[in-house]
Amino acid sequence: MINMRFFPFPVLFFALFLLSCKSQKSAMTSYLQLIDTSQRALINLAEPRIQKNDLLSIKVYSLSADPRTDIPYNLPETAAQGGSASTTGFLVDEKGNIEYPRIGLLHVEGLTKTELAQQVREKLSNVLNSPSVIVRFLNYRVTVLGEVKSPGTFSIPTERITLLEALGMAGDVTESGKRDTVKVAREVNGQIQIGYVPLTSGDLFRSPYFRLQQNDVVFVDQTRRKIRQQEQQSFAQQLGIATGILATIALVINIIR
Repeated sequence: MINMRFFPFPVLFFALFLLSCKSQKSAMTSYLQLIDTSQRALINLAEPRIQKNDLLSIKVYSLSADPRTDIPYNLPETAAQGGSASTTGFLVDEKGNIEYPRIGLLHVEGLTKTELAQQVREKLSNVLNSPSVIVRFLNYRVTVLGEVKSPGTFSIPTERITLLEALGMAGDVTESGKRDTVKVAREVNGQIQIGYVPLTSGDLFRSPYFRLQQNDVVFVDQTRRKIRQQEQQSFAQQLGIATGILATIALVINIIR
């Protein structure tokens, strides 16, 4: 004979476990379908372009026998605001320029790292022996907000990240997150552009917002079901407060009478 007092608890636990597995399996199936679709998609991941307020590391090397020859072209550098003393670089100003030693003012906004390196290399080719130029972003970061498990701002040392990778760093979309349309806010020529990316479609890989740029902000909205639940909870709380107030008033009236 089964003891009914203890029977519901393991059944409830098992049901919750199955629901959790079903949810995880559903999300995994969705991503696997995307991966299968991506194999047939033409993916063109554009190289990120330099923006205002980017912090750049530009290092110059040459075939000179005296390494001191390269030093004047690597210094001075602008200290990063709020960063450690060791974090230095060339800060792109509001006009999209940097001041480079012994070269002068360079307009770098809109260039890729490769294009900037080529530009510096050409300007130094007459004074250095086979100059080599390496350009890196020192403040490459993206922000993920909304219905994800661990929202926040993430630094990307590899300077290369896709939307799916950013969501993975943020713990993935929650069950209350809207997967069919994820928003990406991006600054382009001083203006904020909003891109809408479908996580549930193979068009995700063709989107210009699939590969994130530095300072992009990803936002995952709530599903309508989650919004309705919150509205119902808010209404229930307000109704409870109103009922309590009415009950208190009625009690006071009865006492006065």
